[in-house]
Amino acid sequence: MNTDRIYAEAIANEYAPKETSKVVALKKLDRLAKRKANIFGYTFGVIMSLVLGTGMCLAMHVIGDGSDITFVTGIIVGIIGVIGVSINYPIYKKLLENGKKKYAFKIIQLAKEISEDAEQ
Repeated sequence: MNTDRIYAEAIANEYAPKETSKVVALKKLDRLAKRKANIFGYTFGVIMSLVLGTGMCLAMHVIGDGSDITFVTGIIVGIIGVIGVSINYPIYKKLLENGKKKYAFKIIQLAKEISEDAEQ
């Protein structure tokens, strides 16, 4: 087995012009259908986790002046964070469903074309 030849072919394939196939187009449509839900889910989840953590720090007197006002504020902020983290997944699922509905026709058409080409 000539490893130099295999290595040379791998590098040549990297620089060769790429043909856009239907499978690549299908993958792009799939990513496009899920993109909005993923961006929202990650962003909102991180923000609400930070809000929850801030509330916990305030309630446990890690930050703030340690007064009763910061304790109560910490509990309120923590509850807001818990609610936000709790509703993140249902919102994500709804956005994902809407994205799939939006691109379903194109994806199904392209998938049918790919399966018909594979049968021939």
